[in-house]
Amino acid sequence: MAEHESSSSTVQTQKRARPQSTWERLLRYTVVRLVTLFITVVIGVYLTILIANMGGYVDEIRRSQIREQIAIRLQNDPAFRALPPEERQKRIDAEVAVEEKRLGLDKPFLVRSFNYLKHALTLDLGRSENMTSDSGSRQVRLILLERLPATLVLFGTSQIVLFALTLYIALYLSRHYGSWLDRLFVALSPLSSAPGWFYGIFLIIVFAAWLKILPFGGMVSVPPPENPIRYALDVAYHMILPMMAMTLSSIFISVYSWRTFFLIFSSEDYVEMAKAKGVHPRAIERRYILRPTLPTIITSFALGVIGVWMGAPIFETIFNWPGLGRVLFQAVQLFDTPVIVGATVIFAYLLALTVFLLDIIYAIVDPRVSVGGGQRA
Repeated sequence: MAEHESSSSTVQTQKRARPQSTWERLLRYTVVRLVTLFITVVIGVYLTILIANMGGYVDEIRRSQIREQIAIRLQNDPAFRALPPEERQKRIDAEVAVEEKRLGLDKPFLVRSFNYLKHALTLDLGRSENMTSDSGSRQVRLILLERLPATLVLFGTSQIVLFALTLYIALYLSRHYGSWLDRLFVALSPLSSAPGWFYGIFLIIVFAAWLKILPFGGMVSVPPPENPIRYALDVAYHMILPMMAMTLSSIFISVYSWRTFFLIFSSEDYVEMAKAKGVHPRAIERRYILRPTLPTIITSFALGVIGVWMGAPIFETIFNWPGLGRVLFQAVQLFDTPVIVGATVIFAYLLALTVFLLDIIYAIVDPRVSVGGGQRA
């Protein structure tokens, strides 16, 4: 009997001590990670709503605008002008109250802020207050979708070109450590502290105002070419200066950072062992140097891709580029809260998705990383 109880206790202990399978760990990690990222998105979007509304001050501006517009409209009505002053004031107040109720301004700001949050998280972006799309619509979704292609073309192309160029130069400098080109990039790395729009101003002055060989800004010429091939070439022609500005603001520090990582891993013992075995230098570079640095490279590229979706407000304004960044800049100037919140919530979702996918990609490209906190064989 004692032996049977001891055996049963041992079986129960083994069941309790059974390690979780890979799929169980992965499922638990996925759920916890998604919940954490969603809470982060909620907090970020709500803070954006508070800041965009200035704690409710923007709503006070809207109330003043509503009263002013109604008063101007009624002043053009002869019947209204014939009313006594008290009656005119009552009618203005009545129409203002109806308009405020229609817009939800009759509720406290705290209640409205949570309504804004619910609509934003469900991507019900609503209508803008002051801005319109090129087709004349006030739908925030259409305003953002119309400007998205221009931002993707400019920043997407720039990020791909910059990524490939940086990777090639960094690998070349790691193989030629101490050369004059290596010392040049190290010396020029502080130049990347200036933003792209800073270089854009100087490039416009030199190549557009002085040399007159490149356009000042815009996406296409006016009027735009009707032939699709000429249209694409014209867009590429207008992209030269913005891409040069973005490259100057990023390439030196990126090359310096990646080249440093490549040098660190090229001095590891297993690299020296591979060299002693006679492994081809290109194979050593690909297997033992490039692969361990992939998580850092992928992170840098992924965060750059996130910027592709949002553009850069000042940068696009300097080059008169009709993208999302310029729309956001205009929305801030016009206190257009729905457009600001709409752009921010899209960025928040994309950032959360990128962070989540990065964890999975890390586990694929780097054998030392285990999703869910377990040990790899």
